[in-house]
Amino acid sequence: MTTLPHLCRRAAAALLLAGFSLAPLGLAAAPLDLQEPVAADSLKESKRTAPGLYITAAEAGRVLEAQDNVALIDVRTPSEIMLIGYATKAAANIPSKFVDPNLAETSLKGEYGMVDNPAFVDEMKAWLASDAARGIDTLLVMCRSGSRSAAAIGKLVEAGVDVTLYNVVDGFEGDKNEAGVRAVNGWRNAGLPWTYKIREGLRPAN
Repeated sequence: MTTLPHLCRRAAAALLLAGFSLAPLGLAAAPLDLQEPVAADSLKESKRTAPGLYITAAEAGRVLEAQDNVALIDVRTPSEIMLIGYATKAAANIPSKFVDPNLAETSLKGEYGMVDNPAFVDEMKAWLASDAARGIDTLLVMCRSGSRSAAAIGKLVEAGVDVTLYNVVDGFEGDKNEAGVRAVNGWRNAGLPWTYKIREGLRPAN
């Protein structure tokens, strides 16, 4: 015969299991409430990511002012930071690639080649575990114009980094206009604060 205490214990266990099944599996935050959401089908394939979370540089500036659980990570090369500048709101510069030290020019694209930063994921994990990232559960990942940052997010997802990852789809410099000038969008063209002055601790691995 099933007694009332047995029934109560079984009911409590069922509720506990239900609670576990509804609980989030990771520490990643809920998606941001954006004023101007970016649809994946409006982006080039090179700017799309597995998480499917996108934000413009202009809105990134607004979000960073309003929320202290969000950090902007610049994954461009230190050379770009030095010569082109960076967002003053950037929490860190953790490059996903470096300029090829051989400066081998790619004949098809007419660009200087880049090589992967083999320590990128480890550097990102170290930063996320540092005091500088305390309370951060959402990263806005920025490169020049949104493709390198998408690839960087892919590496972090593959490595199991448990944080919400947004691609800043127009990056720091923005997309090119018909004249080939990056004057369409991006952090700088949105009139958001930026600087050439390298802040102490901007490059955590140094």
